[in-house]
Formats: sequence, structure tokens, C-alpha cells
Amino acid sequence: MNKFVGKHVVIAALAVLAGYAASAQAADVVGNAKAGQGKVAMCIGCHGIPEYRTAYPEVFRVPKIGGQNQAYLENALHAYKKGDRHFDTMHAIAVSLSDQDIADIAAYYAAQTAASKNNPDK
Repeated sequence: MNKFVGKHVVIAALAVLAGYAASAQAADVVGNAKAGQGKVAMCIGCHGIPEYRTAYPEVFRVPKIGGQNQAYLENALHAYKKGDRHFDTMHAIAVSLSDQDIADIAAYYAAQTAASKNNPDK
């Protein structure tokens, strides 16, 4: 019985360490606004249209994301990817993004100002 319990303790400890390693690796990802500019084609379809409102699955105003806080954007995209935030279109897009893509897109939009040429917040 002790060998059985000991093996499970070791497996649990390894799983916890693997989780810490994965989160540490994700924390090392640094967004690049210039790289993000080439990754926002899907975003512009909704967020780049002034006063745009979606019609599916419900009608609501699409939020302006230009100039938004980078950490907020990253957290939102990760939440859509994991399913913690619910909007089918955003989930479908977010699951296709790597951690680096998310960081780059967030950096790009966070760098936008009202004077930025391609700012969807205009």
C-alpha cells in the first residue's frame, strides 16, 4: 500500500511541477507590436468598423480595442481560448492563436493611440 501511495504522490508532484513550468514558459512570452500588426486581419473585420454591432448570436456593440491595456487584452483572449469568456466567434478565433500570437496582438492594440493611422478606436 505504501508503494501505491508513494507513486501517486510522486506523480502528483511531477504534475504540479509541469504546470509551473508551463505557466513560467507562457509568462516569458513578450508581445511585439510590429509582429502583431500582421496578425490582426481577423480582428479588423469587426473591431475595425466604427460603431459596428454584431447580429449573431445576439446583437451588441463590438468593443473598441485600440489603446486598451495590453494585459487586459491578453487575459481576455486567453479567457476566450479557454472558454471562460463566452462568445462563439471570439472563441473560434482565440483557439487558433498561440501564446505568442496573443501577446503580439495585445501589444499591437495597446500601442494604438487616437492618432494612429490604423487605429480601430477612431
